[in-house]
Amino acid sequence: QVQLVESGGGLAQPGGSLRLSCAASGFTFSTYAMSWARQAPGKGLEWVSGIRSDGSDTFYADSVKGRFTISRDNAKNTVYLQMNSLKPEDTAVYYCSAHWAAYDYWGQGTQVTVSS
Repeated sequence: QVQLVESGGGLAQPGGSLRLSCAASGFTFSTYAMSWARQAPGKGLEWVSGIRSDGSDTFYADSVKGRFTISRDNAKNTVYLQMNSLKPEDTAVYYCSAHWAAYDYWGQGTQVTVSS
């Protein structure tokens, strides 16, 4: 059974950092591209970052470029999102997702709140 389990969310101060993790199981993780997306209160889903299956390329939304870093460890079936210089507008539920061919899997999300 496919599972994506996010962790690492919580409360951070503006300018602070958090590291999200997403542990995958039930599929061949190393063949899937992985992404992070977020949904702020009252807003739609926003794509944040993506990484190729082998980690060779990474991609970022303009809103997080230079502050967030996506990475993956295929030996641990885990994708990460290092979030630095956090802003209040980064407050959202963050979701990881896996993509390959016609297959898309999503996690249940982890809350990130940036507030002083």
